[in-house]
Amino acid sequence: MIELRDACKVYGDGHVALYGLSLHIAAGTTVALLGPSGCGKTTTLKLINRLAVPTSGSVFVDGRDVSRSDAIQLRRGIGYVVQEAGLFPHLNARENVEVVPRLLGWPAPRRRERAAELFGVVGLDIGLHGERYPAELSGGQRQRVGLARALAADPPIVLMDEPFGALDPLTRRRLQHEFVALKARLHKTVVLVTHDVEEAFLLADRVAVLSDGRLVQCGTPAEIRAAPASDFVASFLGLM
Repeated sequence: MIELRDACKVYGDGHVALYGLSLHIAAGTTVALLGPSGCGKTTTLKLINRLAVPTSGSVFVDGRDVSRSDAIQLRRGIGYVVQEAGLFPHLNARENVEVVPRLLGWPAPRRRERAAELFGVVGLDIGLHGERYPAELSGGQRQRVGLARALAADPPIVLMDEPFGALDPLTRRRLQHEFVALKARLHKTVVLVTHDVEEAFLLADRVAVLSDGRLVQCGTPAEIRAAPASDFVASFLGLM
């Protein structure tokens, strides 16, 4: 479970990224943070794993205030998937997936077994793709490796920041549908950042719509479609 309570974030240059955001994300659900660029989506994600610290308010993960948690230990329990996968270029695909298990001290046989398992989960052949370096993989393959890396230590929470944004439309749609099937199997708590309405409604159980650092509406895709909370929401969803 993730909970943000009146979380505000003001950067050193005076830019206000979030105004008193309160949001509850139940365990095992997928929540999409939806809104235009600069609305506070990525900042919200960073507050959850302490890549950013709220100026005021609190963030709780499994009932613990993240400001009082060890940042490294916190992040090792949270998978993180970013646009373009963010793979280490000097490591091959298998080694990228093994990064967090290695940091956690897993023995080599266990790391390799886990990598092979996850390559299968994300639809890659470890014999064919495992020894390739990121530059030798397609964009879709890199994104799959990035997802496998985020799942490697079996974290209960996965954060995804525009994970499919840099892909061509066909690959993007294929991975979106594969993700829907995958999340049903894995039962993770997922927080997804996107500005794509169709993607948010396809992938998420609940959608939180942000505008100018404020939460405008939160509900299921059906609830938001049926009753947008404001003209902004209706316009952003293309309902006006």
